[in-house]
Amino acid sequence: MAMTIVEPAAGAVTGGVDTHLDVHVAAALDDIGGLLGVESFEASRAGNDKLLAWLVSFGAVAQVGVEGTGSYGASLARSLRAAHVKVVEVDRPNRQARRRTGKSDPADAVEAARAALSGRAQGAGKTGEGNVEAIRALVVAKRSARSTRIKSLNQIRHLGFTAPDELRDRLRGVTRDHLAGVAAGLRPRGGSDPVIAATKTAMRILGRRVLALDEEMATIDALLGDLVTATAPRLLEVHGIGVDTAATLLVAAGDNPGRLRSEAAWAHLCGVAPIQASSGKVTRWRLNRGGDRQANGALWVVVITRMSSDPRTRAYVARRLHQGRSKREIIRILKRYVAREVFHHLPRS
Repeated sequence: MAMTIVEPAAGAVTGGVDTHLDVHVAAALDDIGGLLGVESFEASRAGNDKLLAWLVSFGAVAQVGVEGTGSYGASLARSLRAAHVKVVEVDRPNRQARRRTGKSDPADAVEAARAALSGRAQGAGKTGEGNVEAIRALVVAKRSARSTRIKSLNQIRHLGFTAPDELRDRLRGVTRDHLAGVAAGLRPRGGSDPVIAATKTAMRILGRRVLALDEEMATIDALLGDLVTATAPRLLEVHGIGVDTAATLLVAAGDNPGRLRSEAAWAHLCGVAPIQASSGKVTRWRLNRGGDRQANGALWVVVITRMSSDPRTRAYVARRLHQGRSKREIIRILKRYVAREVFHHLPRS
């Protein structure tokens, strides 16, 4: 990509940063889009300070477009906000443009700056500095523990299916709730049949793993309950929303939910706002398959809960079914309604 460097001019400077694990590449533009320079900086606290000082050397910094404010660019975004610099979250460059013009880190940094300067990128990244960031960390640990627990239980069951008859009969009729405890209590004996001894050993290890994960999740649940209650007590009052669902929705909103300018923006973030797909004489809307899928799943849980326990929702479903709507269509509509209700219960500061 050909880059023309112009002389620094008086006016606001817009930065763009292509973030990576070890090195960030930054670009600076003047207020009319002229390229002032491109430079690389170490992805560290000292590197963040040098990057900001380099941008300031061209003039007052109006804003910085940063790719990956929730991943590799999280530290840089915090440093810029601490210096009272506006941080704009920038999506990755358009794939079609990349295919035509090629890809490089300097080109991506320039594109990030142009996206911020032109207004194509307007979203504010999550700050990641409050209770919601703590909730996110605990949610990550709980999802991992829950996934590992399910896999371990399935492995115990499958080992039981193929175990010698002596061991298989012992496990027959054991419910899933008690399977881990029974497996953890198995005692392999030396000198016995090697297949039985090895199977008992494997099942005991898996059973103890499940019990340990149960303790971990209990600890996480206690911490999550306190954090969610302190952060959004009104959200827990909404019918169908428990601690896990509230935690997922809060993580999607971030520590600074004020960045969500409207209820419609929140619906788009959750992937429940239909997308217009009209052309010519045809006016239609299509399903939104984007957005935060974890938040979308949380709204689905709320809807399913209400369909079985909330009289108003049950009456609405019956009326819509009578009008010829399918249950899948009704669930999509209800998720949009729930998103609207949830938006007004999110913390605003």
